[in-house]
Amino acid sequence: MKNKRFVLAFILIILMNPFSVAAQEKISVAVAANFISAFKEIAADFEEKTGVKVEATFSSTGNLYNQIKNGAPYDLFLSADLERPDILLKEGWTEGSFVYARGKVILWSADKKFCRAVTWHEALKTGKIKKIAIANPLTAPYGAAAKEALIKSKLWDNLQDKMVIAQSIAQSFQYASTASVDAGFCALSASVNPEGLKGCFYALPEAPDVVQAACVAKNAKNKQGAELFAGYLLSEHALKIKQKYGYR
Repeated sequence: MKNKRFVLAFILIILMNPFSVAAQEKISVAVAANFISAFKEIAADFEEKTGVKVEATFSSTGNLYNQIKNGAPYDLFLSADLERPDILLKEGWTEGSFVYARGKVILWSADKKFCRAVTWHEALKTGKIKKIAIANPLTAPYGAAAKEALIKSKLWDNLQDKMVIAQSIAQSFQYASTASVDAGFCALSASVNPEGLKGCFYALPEAPDVVQAACVAKNAKNKQGAELFAGYLLSEHALKIKQKYGYR
Protein backbone atom coordinates (compact mmCIF):
# COMPACT_ATOMS: atom_id res chain seq x y z
CA MET A 1 0.00 0.00 0.00
CA LYS A 2 1.45 3.35 -1.07
CA ASN A 3 0.42 5.08 2.14
CA LYS A 4 -0.27 2.60 4.94
CA ARG A 5 -0.83 5.35 7.49
CA PHE A 6 -3.62 6.77 5.37
CA VAL A 7 -5.31 3.38 5.16
CA LEU A 8 -5.10 2.79 8.91
CA ALA A 9 -6.45 6.26 9.65
CA PHE A 10 -9.22 5.67 7.14
CA ILE A 11 -10.27 2.38 8.73
CA LEU A 12 -10.27 4.00 12.16
CA ILE A 13 -12.73 6.60 10.89
CA ILE A 14 -15.01 3.98 9.36
CA LEU A 15 -15.00 1.87 12.53
CA MET A 16 -16.09 4.93 14.49
CA ASN A 17 -18.84 5.58 11.95
CA PRO A 18 -19.82 2.06 10.85
CA PHE A 19 -22.41 2.91 8.23
CA SER A 20 -20.91 6.01 6.65
CA VAL A 21 -20.36 3.95 3.49
CA ALA A 22 -23.48 2.99 1.57
CA ALA A 23 -24.55 -0.56 2.38
CA GLN A 24 -25.27 -1.33 -1.28
CA GLU A 25 -21.62 -0.86 -2.22
CA LYS A 26 -19.47 -3.94 -2.79
CA ILE A 27 -15.90 -4.91 -3.53
CA SER A 28 -14.53 -7.83 -5.54
CA VAL A 29 -11.57 -9.60 -3.98
CA ALA A 30 -9.26 -12.29 -5.39
CA VAL A 31 -8.10 -14.44 -2.47
CA ALA A 32 -5.36 -17.07 -2.27
CA ALA A 33 -6.90 -20.45 -1.41
CA ASN A 34 -4.98 -20.94 1.86
CA PHE A 35 -6.73 -17.90 3.34
CA ILE A 36 -10.34 -19.06 2.76
CA SER A 37 -11.41 -19.71 6.36
CA ALA A 38 -9.75 -16.63 7.85
CA PHE A 39 -10.96 -14.46 4.98
CA LYS A 40 -14.60 -15.48 5.35
CA GLU A 41 -14.58 -14.52 9.02
CA ILE A 42 -12.71 -11.27 8.37
CA ALA A 43 -15.04 -10.34 5.48
CA ALA A 44 -18.15 -11.03 7.57
CA ASP A 45 -16.87 -8.80 10.36
CA PHE A 46 -15.92 -6.07 7.88
CA GLU A 47 -19.37 -6.20 6.23
CA GLU A 48 -21.06 -5.90 9.62
CA LYS A 49 -18.95 -2.87 10.57
CA THR A 50 -19.08 -1.02 7.25
CA GLY A 51 -22.07 -2.22 5.26
CA VAL A 52 -19.76 -2.88 2.30
CA LYS A 53 -20.39 -6.30 0.74
CA VAL A 54 -17.35 -8.43 -0.03
CA GLU A 55 -17.48 -10.78 -3.02
CA ALA A 56 -14.56 -13.21 -3.07
CA THR A 57 -13.02 -15.55 -5.62
CA PHE A 58 -10.77 -18.24 -4.14
CA SER A 59 -8.05 -20.01 -6.12
CA SER A 60 -4.30 -20.49 -6.26
CA THR A 61 -2.21 -17.34 -6.40
CA GLY A 62 -0.95 -18.19 -9.88
CA ASN A 63 -4.44 -18.74 -11.26
CA LEU A 64 -5.71 -15.48 -9.77
CA TYR A 65 -2.73 -13.60 -11.16
CA ASN A 66 -3.46 -15.01 -14.61
CA GLN A 67 -7.09 -13.93 -14.28
CA ILE A 68 -5.98 -10.39 -13.46
CA LYS A 69 -3.61 -10.43 -16.42
CA ASN A 70 -6.56 -11.42 -18.61
CA GLY A 71 -8.68 -8.52 -17.39
CA ALA A 72 -10.60 -9.89 -14.39
CA PRO A 73 -12.07 -6.80 -12.66
CA TYR A 74 -10.91 -7.40 -9.09
CA ASP A 75 -10.68 -4.45 -6.73
CA LEU A 76 -8.21 -6.16 -4.43
CA PHE A 77 -5.80 -9.09 -4.70
CA LEU A 78 -4.76 -11.13 -1.65
CA SER A 79 -1.79 -13.12 -2.89
CA ALA A 80 0.04 -15.92 -1.09
CA ASP A 81 3.40 -14.48 -2.05
CA LEU A 82 5.31 -11.23 -2.53
CA GLU A 83 6.22 -11.88 -6.14
CA ARG A 84 2.89 -11.41 -7.93
CA PRO A 85 1.96 -8.11 -6.23
CA ASP A 86 5.46 -6.84 -7.08
CA ILE A 87 4.95 -7.80 -10.72
CA LEU A 88 1.54 -6.10 -10.76
CA LEU A 89 3.18 -2.96 -9.37
CA LYS A 90 5.72 -2.96 -12.19
CA GLU A 91 2.95 -3.55 -14.71
CA GLY A 92 0.91 -0.63 -13.39
CA TRP A 93 -2.07 -2.63 -12.09
CA THR A 94 -1.47 -1.39 -8.55
CA GLU A 95 0.33 1.47 -6.84
CA GLY A 96 1.83 -0.64 -4.07
CA SER A 97 1.42 -3.66 -1.81
CA PHE A 98 1.56 -4.62 1.86
CA VAL A 99 2.10 -7.84 3.85
CA TYR A 100 -1.15 -8.99 5.45
CA ALA A 101 -0.19 -12.47 6.72
CA ARG A 102 2.63 -14.98 7.22
CA GLY A 103 1.65 -18.63 6.96
CA LYS A 104 3.15 -22.08 7.46
CA VAL A 105 2.92 -25.25 5.40
CA ILE A 106 2.29 -28.55 7.20
CA LEU A 107 1.96 -32.25 6.31
CA TRP A 108 -1.58 -33.33 7.28
CA SER A 109 -3.41 -36.64 7.25
CA ALA A 110 -6.95 -37.73 8.07
CA ASP A 111 -5.47 -40.88 9.61
CA LYS A 112 -4.10 -40.10 13.06
CA LYS A 113 -1.92 -43.22 12.88
CA PHE A 114 0.11 -41.36 10.24
CA CYS A 115 1.58 -39.15 12.96
CA ARG A 116 3.05 -41.98 15.03
CA ALA A 117 6.43 -41.51 13.39
CA VAL A 118 8.94 -39.26 15.15
CA THR A 119 9.43 -36.99 12.12
CA TRP A 120 7.56 -36.16 8.94
CA HIS A 121 10.46 -37.59 6.94
CA GLU A 122 9.97 -41.00 8.57
CA ALA A 123 6.20 -40.79 8.06
CA LEU A 124 6.66 -40.33 4.32
CA LYS A 125 9.23 -43.10 3.97
CA THR A 126 6.91 -45.85 5.17
CA GLY A 127 5.82 -48.25 2.46
CA LYS A 128 2.17 -47.77 3.49
CA ILE A 129 2.10 -44.27 2.02
CA LYS A 130 0.95 -44.56 -1.59
CA LYS A 131 -0.28 -41.06 -2.49
CA ILE A 132 0.69 -37.60 -1.25
CA ALA A 133 -1.06 -34.39 -2.32
CA ILE A 134 0.84 -31.18 -3.00
CA ALA A 135 -0.38 -27.91 -4.48
CA ASN A 136 1.20 -27.13 -7.83
CA PRO A 137 4.54 -25.48 -6.92
CA LEU A 138 4.41 -23.40 -10.10
CA THR A 139 1.17 -21.63 -9.19
CA ALA A 140 0.72 -22.13 -5.43
CA PRO A 141 3.27 -20.60 -3.01
CA TYR A 142 2.41 -23.16 -0.32
CA GLY A 143 3.18 -25.90 -2.82
CA ALA A 144 6.49 -24.18 -3.58
CA ALA A 145 7.30 -24.05 0.15
CA ALA A 146 6.49 -27.75 0.52
CA LYS A 147 8.70 -28.57 -2.47
CA GLU A 148 11.57 -26.60 -0.93
CA ALA A 149 11.23 -28.61 2.30
CA LEU A 150 11.24 -31.87 0.33
CA ILE A 151 14.32 -30.85 -1.64
CA LYS A 152 16.19 -29.83 1.52
CA SER A 153 15.28 -33.20 3.03
CA LYS A 154 16.39 -35.06 -0.14
CA LEU A 155 12.91 -36.55 -0.58
CA TRP A 156 11.63 -34.70 -3.64
CA ASP A 157 13.05 -37.02 -6.31
CA ASN A 158 12.19 -40.21 -4.44
CA LEU A 159 8.52 -39.29 -3.97
CA GLN A 160 7.69 -38.19 -7.52
CA ASP A 161 5.68 -41.31 -8.34
CA LYS A 162 3.51 -40.78 -5.24
CA MET A 163 2.74 -37.10 -5.83
CA VAL A 164 -0.81 -36.00 -6.65
CA ILE A 165 -0.75 -32.41 -7.92
CA ALA A 166 -3.58 -30.21 -6.66
CA GLN A 167 -4.61 -26.93 -8.26
CA SER A 168 -4.43 -25.09 -4.93
CA ILE A 169 -3.51 -25.63 -1.30
CA ALA A 170 -7.24 -25.87 -0.49
CA GLN A 171 -7.62 -28.72 -2.98
CA SER A 172 -4.60 -30.46 -1.47
CA PHE A 173 -6.39 -30.42 1.88
CA GLN A 174 -9.58 -31.63 0.21
CA TYR A 175 -7.75 -34.65 -1.20
CA ALA A 176 -6.24 -35.43 2.20
CA SER A 177 -9.41 -34.85 4.23
CA THR A 178 -11.45 -37.16 1.98
CA ALA A 179 -8.71 -39.81 2.15
CA SER A 180 -8.21 -39.65 -1.62
CA VAL A 181 -4.53 -39.53 -0.65
CA ASP A 182 -2.73 -40.76 2.45
CA ALA A 183 -1.46 -37.30 3.35
CA GLY A 184 -1.22 -33.83 1.91
CA PHE A 185 0.89 -30.73 2.20
CA CYS A 186 -1.55 -28.12 3.50
CA ALA A 187 -1.65 -24.70 5.10
CA LEU A 188 -1.47 -24.58 8.90
CA SER A 189 -4.78 -22.69 8.81
CA ALA A 190 -6.51 -25.87 7.59
CA SER A 191 -5.56 -27.72 10.78
CA VAL A 192 -7.76 -25.53 12.98
CA ASN A 193 -11.01 -25.85 11.06
CA PRO A 194 -13.51 -28.57 12.14
CA GLU A 195 -12.36 -31.02 9.47
CA GLY A 196 -8.71 -30.33 10.15
CA LEU A 197 -9.09 -31.06 13.84
CA LYS A 198 -10.15 -34.63 12.99
CA GLY A 199 -6.71 -35.47 11.61
CA CYS A 200 -3.10 -34.92 12.61
CA PHE A 201 -0.14 -33.05 11.18
CA TYR A 202 3.59 -32.47 11.23
CA ALA A 203 5.21 -29.05 11.16
CA LEU A 204 7.87 -28.65 8.46
CA PRO A 205 10.88 -26.81 9.90
CA GLU A 206 12.60 -27.00 6.51
CA ALA A 207 9.81 -25.07 4.79
CA PRO A 208 10.11 -21.27 4.65
CA ASP A 209 7.36 -19.04 5.98
CA VAL A 210 4.89 -18.10 3.28
CA VAL A 211 4.84 -14.29 3.26
CA GLN A 212 1.57 -13.06 1.80
CA ALA A 213 1.05 -9.62 0.26
CA ALA A 214 -2.05 -7.80 -0.95
CA CYS A 215 -2.64 -4.91 -3.32
CA VAL A 216 -5.48 -2.65 -4.45
CA ALA A 217 -6.14 -2.23 -8.16
CA LYS A 218 -5.21 1.25 -9.35
CA ASN A 219 -8.41 1.35 -11.43
CA ALA A 220 -10.64 -0.45 -8.93
CA LYS A 221 -14.36 0.05 -9.47
CA ASN A 222 -14.75 0.67 -5.76
CA LYS A 223 -11.34 1.94 -4.73
CA GLN A 224 -12.63 3.54 -1.54
CA GLY A 225 -14.19 0.28 -0.41
CA ALA A 226 -11.08 -1.68 -1.41
CA GLU A 227 -8.83 0.65 0.59
CA LEU A 228 -11.15 0.36 3.55
CA PHE A 229 -10.84 -3.40 3.43
CA ALA A 230 -7.07 -3.19 2.95
CA GLY A 231 -6.83 -1.06 6.07
CA TYR A 232 -9.11 -3.42 7.95
CA LEU A 233 -6.80 -6.34 7.11
CA LEU A 234 -4.11 -4.56 9.15
CA SER A 235 -6.38 -3.72 12.09
CA GLU A 236 -6.34 -5.36 15.53
CA HIS A 237 -9.77 -6.87 14.78
CA ALA A 238 -8.43 -8.74 11.75
CA LEU A 239 -5.17 -9.65 13.50
CA LYS A 240 -7.04 -11.60 16.18
CA ILE A 241 -8.87 -13.58 13.50
CA LYS A 242 -5.68 -14.27 11.56
CA GLN A 243 -3.89 -15.49 14.68
CA LYS A 244 -6.75 -17.90 15.37
CA TYR A 245 -6.00 -19.53 12.02
CA GLY A 246 -2.26 -19.79 12.59
CA TYR A 247 -1.14 -16.68 10.73
CA ARG A 248 1.31 -14.09 12.00
